[in-house]
Amino acid sequence: MKNIAVIGAGTMGNGIAHVFAQNNYNVNLIDISQEALDKGLATITSNLDRLVAKEHITGEIKTQTLQNLSTFTSITDGVKNVDLVIEAATENVDIKLKIFKQLDEVTSLNTILASNTSSISITKIAAVTNRPDKVIGMHFMNPVPIMKLVEIIRGYNTSNEVTKTIMALSENLQKVPVEVNDYPGFVANRILMPMLNEAIETLYNGVAGVYEIDTVMKLGMAHPMGPLQLADFIGLDVCLSILNVMYDGFKNPKYAPCPLLVNMVQAGKLGIKSGEGFYDYSESKKAEKITKQFQ
Repeated sequence: MKNIAVIGAGTMGNGIAHVFAQNNYNVNLIDISQEALDKGLATITSNLDRLVAKEHITGEIKTQTLQNLSTFTSITDGVKNVDLVIEAATENVDIKLKIFKQLDEVTSLNTILASNTSSISITKIAAVTNRPDKVIGMHFMNPVPIMKLVEIIRGYNTSNEVTKTIMALSENLQKVPVEVNDYPGFVANRILMPMLNEAIETLYNGVAGVYEIDTVMKLGMAHPMGPLQLADFIGLDVCLSILNVMYDGFKNPKYAPCPLLVNMVQAGKLGIKSGEGFYDYSESKKAEKITKQFQ
């Protein structure tokens, strides 16, 4: 397995492409937007420069990594002769199903199709293809070049052979793969999202403020980042989407999104990506200034 295609040049997609390219895989980065591709390549270059400055990699590795990357605005052109496609598009089930249906039609029958979804059923995604045994989840963590974990999600029909191949591939990327079964939220988000939602509920019910909630979890539980800051980092829209998938999947009220989270997403307050969430990022990308309504 040497030739990889990554669909989506956003935060997760460019991070995944970066990691594969740095580990000497030929990577086709695909996005319908040339602007998104240019921005993705700029991010990869900036991250490589940072690694060179910290002497984690050499200038030669940076140059080779960029040479291993090619960009495409056409899925059909970008997935020719690849061994693995990793979809890292928006966390929207309809978009993902459409992409996988197309991938099934335009890729070789031997190509493994993976999704970076953080919550959507791999079995459901696989069902729109004629190769459900070759569909698997590869849930990378953000930021991809730094975080070691990859959740490997087996769909109902994913074969043992494909699972072993993707587990070994992840280890080749210097990652730690963990195999999990296909249930809403998998492991990472099944545990994380209720905690973030409960932190938002705590704020919503006036138990404590943003600073107090995040400080308790950082200093009391040794979390590197408070739950409200983490929700901003992930994206409040992404948190809401994952909670909705879990609530729909389990029909358990403990996964119901907090009304405050719903309102903030509807108001366009999505966290770092929009410039405002529980914190105000208009002056700095660091969570240094609490949004006025929460002060």
